[in-house]
Amino acid sequence: MFSDPAKNVPYFGLAEGNRVADFGAGSGAYSLEMAKRVGSSGMVYALEVQKEVLERLAREAKAQKAHNLKVIWADVDKLGGSKLPDNSLDAVLLANVLFQSDQKYTMILEAKRILHAGGRVIIIDWSGSFNQLGPVPERVIKPEQVKEITAQAGLKFLNDFPAGANHYGLIFQK
Repeated sequence: MFSDPAKNVPYFGLAEGNRVADFGAGSGAYSLEMAKRVGSSGMVYALEVQKEVLERLAREAKAQKAHNLKVIWADVDKLGGSKLPDNSLDAVLLANVLFQSDQKYTMILEAKRILHAGGRVIIIDWSGSFNQLGPVPERVIKPEQVKEITAQAGLKFLNDFPAGANHYGLIFQK
């Protein structure tokens, strides 16, 4: 029913030593899975605006000995809101966050800002409302809309991937 990080992360093309941001990390399921992929020489920055959610993720990362996962209280709806340096990351994940944002274009620009040339933006989002198991119908963002926004931001569409029965996955490059 929901997207499965263990099944989806292999599509991201991550390697040992990569530096990755997880915008709107939430419970951290994707952050923790990506931390395994990038290994001890890599780093995952879990960005979240809800402090209590971030605190839980920090405790979970410590319990799982994910020393390469750093939690950051951040507002990725603002340019500079991630607090990460320009051109510093290999990939940025937006999993089930774009539909929630009223600043989609700005969020994509923030992801682009922190990526080095050739870096990837990975977007996973709901393909429908599914009787509001997912977002309300008017909040669902279709893949075509995502492609338009990312193209306006200057990102190149690379490919899509199966992200679960109720989700789609898209990969873009800076």
